[in-house]
Formats: sequence, C-alpha cells, structure tokens
Amino acid sequence: MNARRLGILCDRNFGPFLAGYATSAIGTAMSSVALSFAVLQGRGSLADLSYVLAARLVPLVIFLIAGGVLGDRFPRRRVMLYADTVRAFAQGGLAVSFFLGSPSLALLMFLAALNGLGEAAFTPSFNALVPSLVPGDRLADANALRGLAQSVATVAGPALAGVLVAITSPATLLLVDAISYLPSIVVLLLLRIDELPRAPSTMLQDLRSGWRVFWSFPWLWTVTLQFTLFNLIVWGPYLVLAPASADRFYQGASTWGFVLAVYGIGSITGGLLILGRRPHRPLIVTTVVTFLWVAPSAAFALHAPLPVLCCAALLGGIASAVFNGLWMTTVQQRVPPEALSRVMAYIAFGAYSVGPVGMALAGPISEAAGIGTVLAIGVGWQLVANSVILTLPAIRTAQLLTARPSRP
Repeated sequence: MNARRLGILCDRNFGPFLAGYATSAIGTAMSSVALSFAVLQGRGSLADLSYVLAARLVPLVIFLIAGGVLGDRFPRRRVMLYADTVRAFAQGGLAVSFFLGSPSLALLMFLAALNGLGEAAFTPSFNALVPSLVPGDRLADANALRGLAQSVATVAGPALAGVLVAITSPATLLLVDAISYLPSIVVLLLLRIDELPRAPSTMLQDLRSGWRVFWSFPWLWTVTLQFTLFNLIVWGPYLVLAPASADRFYQGASTWGFVLAVYGIGSITGGLLILGRRPHRPLIVTTVVTFLWVAPSAAFALHAPLPVLCCAALLGGIASAVFNGLWMTTVQQRVPPEALSRVMAYIAFGAYSVGPVGMALAGPISEAAGIGTVLAIGVGWQLVANSVILTLPAIRTAQLLTARPSRP
C-alpha cells in the first residue's frame, strides 16, 4: 500500500466523514452485544430478546425503500444528520431506561423500532453520498477504506464490548453507543458539499422512477436477485446453523467467536487488497471471488478441523470485502446520481428482506434433514448460481469507468 492510496484520507470532506462513520460503526458493533446482555440481565427472557431484536429489524426492512426516496428528494447530508440524531436518541433512551431499573418490553421495543427507522433512513443516503465527497478517480479507494473501517469495527466492537460489559454494565455500553453518534453528527454538520435540487414529485412517482432506473441495468437487478437468494438459502441459514454446529461439534461459543474474529480479519485483508485496484471487468471479479463466500458453510458442513474452519472463514471475509468494495463502486459509477439513493434502497431491501426468512426456516429444516445437509444445499446453490451468473453478457461486459464526474 503506498501513500497515494491513503492520500484520500486528507480530503477535506472524506477524511472527517470516514472518521465519524468509523466511530459510530464501532459503537453500533458494541451495542449489539450490549443490548442482548442488557435485555437478558434485566428481563431474563429469551423471548423478550427475540421481540426486541425483531422490533428493530421489521421497521428497518419496511421503511428502507422510503428511506431511499428521502435520500433522492432531500439533501442526503441532512437526511443522514436527522437519522443519526434519531438513532442516538434511541440508544440513549435504552441506556437511561436500563439505568433507571427494569424497563417494560413495550418501551424497549419502541426504542429498538426507532433505531431501525433511523437506520432505514440513513443507509440509502449514506451509500449514495460517497460519490459527492471524493473526486471521481478516487471513488474506488473511498469505498475500499469505508469497507475497511466497517471491517475493523466488526472485529473491534464486540471485543471492546466483551471487556466493557465485564467491568461496567450493558447500560453503560448503550450510552457509549449513543455518544458515538456525536462525531458523525458533527462531521455531517460541517460537510461542505453542493447537492442539486430535486424536482417536486409524489412518493409513488419517486418509487416508479427509481424502479425504472433499477430495472434498466440488467447486471444490477441480476446480482441483486442473486444475493437476495444467497441471503435466503446460504447466509441466513449459516448465521443460525454455524453457531449450532460450533456448539455441537466443536468448543461452543469460543469456537464461534474465534471464527467470527477470523472472518473479520479476512474482511480487513480484503479491504487492503482492493485498495488502489480497479479491475477492468469488476463484476467478473466479484462473481469469481464470491465462490469463496461459501467456504465457511462448506467447512462447517464437513465438520472440518478447526484450522481448516479458520482458513475458510478468512477466505469468506476476503470475498466479502472484495465483493462489497467493487460492487458499491460499480453501482455508484453507473447509476444516475439523482436516483442513487432509491437504487441503493432497492438493493438493500433485497439483502434485508428474506434473510430473516432463511434464518427462521433453517432450524426446523435442519432438525429434519441435519445441519450439514442444509449448509451443503446452500453451498451447492451458490456454486451453481455463480456459474450461471458468469455466463451472462451483462456481467461479463460491465466495466468500471476511468472516472466518474467529480463532485460539484
């Protein structure tokens, strides 16, 4: 890695933006641990924990596309600013409620839902704002560094949470998460970017025009459909059955935690690998590399030895980072800026909407067919789907632009 690749961190907009995002991402990664322990210690019910976690996920899925409309109708910086404020308030409310005693389930679900609404508004605008922050020829580096920051947060957040829960309390961690949004809010207030005014339109018109743009790129909806099914058949079941396999065939939680950590290290490695690299045919690269994304599922299905399991997790993490970085850059370059938030929302909706269905079905099906069988079906599906995707002209001919028009 040379200094030029990291020079984008000195950009007057992107450097502070990435720092603010990284801070809030670490806080969010910590809060997933904190909230689980807070609910379990405060209420002692697995059912209540399920309700609280679902209360965040359901509005996130339902309102994600509406969040995309907001990001294309109003200045994205302002949408993100309000969304971060809502999320900070929700996490702060959760912290205060646990500090004051044992909060009601209704209050916890309300605050969790508020957090989900904030994320639904934030995510499409966040994904669409990056091209406005950097020169066109540095967009790939910006996405690589953003993915790298997310990967570091994924590894560091839970580790910090485990230490802090032991010496403080889950409520304290929730408060730390609320405070972690403040740097992002400050940075968003200080950003100086010009965003073009949008023509007035109705919500339905916005949804229709956004869908037309989404559907006009065959490679875009093809890959989105592929990974919607990936989350249903492969990744959703993996997130349920891999820890169950670790508990049954390995050393339980310690094995699962180690696998997650190695996966995160793989994501960091993948982010470093693509930094400064711009393959001419990015979707061929993303399709080829995601053959490796099923390596962890295959290793668990085969009850592979722990060193093999860790190697598989490392490969899966690398594949994840390479895919996400190149895919995001391709979408940001090819989709018209005025429709980018809505298109990002349609993509994210595909990712979020059916994953929980796969998770819900994995347990009952595996009880009848076996954990290894369900994981193996996912592996087979991904290998076949990727092979088919590689034959499509829309995938093989899509190119990265040498540069997208620079920010205003």
